[in-house]
Amino acid sequence: MIRQPTILTDLRRTNPLVHCITNIVVANFQANGLLALGASPIMADSLEEAADIAAISSCTLLNIGTLDSTTVDSMIAAGKGALQHERPLVLDPVGAGATSFRKQTVAKLLNKLDFTLIRGNAGEIAAIAGVAWNAKGVDAGSGDIDIVDAAKQVARQNDCIVAVTGETDLVTDGEQVIRISGGHKLMSLVTGSGCLLSAVAGAFLAVSHGNTLQTVAESLAFYKKSGEIAAEQSFGPGDFAMNFLNTLHSLNSEDVSDDQFKYEQEVIS
Repeated sequence: MIRQPTILTDLRRTNPLVHCITNIVVANFQANGLLALGASPIMADSLEEAADIAAISSCTLLNIGTLDSTTVDSMIAAGKGALQHERPLVLDPVGAGATSFRKQTVAKLLNKLDFTLIRGNAGEIAAIAGVAWNAKGVDAGSGDIDIVDAAKQVARQNDCIVAVTGETDLVTDGEQVIRISGGHKLMSLVTGSGCLLSAVAGAFLAVSHGNTLQTVAESLAFYKKSGEIAAEQSFGPGDFAMNFLNTLHSLNSEDVSDDQFKYEQEVIS
């Protein structure tokens, strides 16, 4: 599979507008991260304007971290607006298996909208796949299932790309799988690092050259490399968050190594 070394350059040149209906815990970090990357964030969750904002945005992210019923209606309106104008649509199913409300909301969103990408941790993807997993709030939790099979199942059922992020990330379209190595443990100690990643992946998709699977993999590799470099400059999670934003701003495509990628192709008889 051919990498797309110019995609980050294209992103910074075009400055895509990324519409985020997100949660109150991460909104500021997410917006600053997108700005540092070279994108332009807009955080608009009012039902009265959600569809209109999605229509003029380069992509839309729906993050269920702090849900209420009004926000769900806004998400559906925004998603329909994005799809009507053929813009990428990303779902971050934060804590999808934690409560019945979250499970029902994710099912409703998947029923009503066609997502380009679902990005979550192992527990969230397992919850969407409907397989047994020990959820731990919004954290990944633990389980014994084959998460690759679960991710493929979700990708096939929803005709989209699925990214499962953790110590080693994987992204799949239901058949092909790309694993991405790298990152640093400090990334898990900053609230919103996963939520920001979903927005970054959306920004990359906004300038995709058509290969959405590879584009998402490129965004994950870029993000992990940014975490590695920021960690080298950091004492702990406090200054890591600052250094991470600086690295998102300064890192270039050539800093991402081909060794971070491992490609797998399912053989179908």
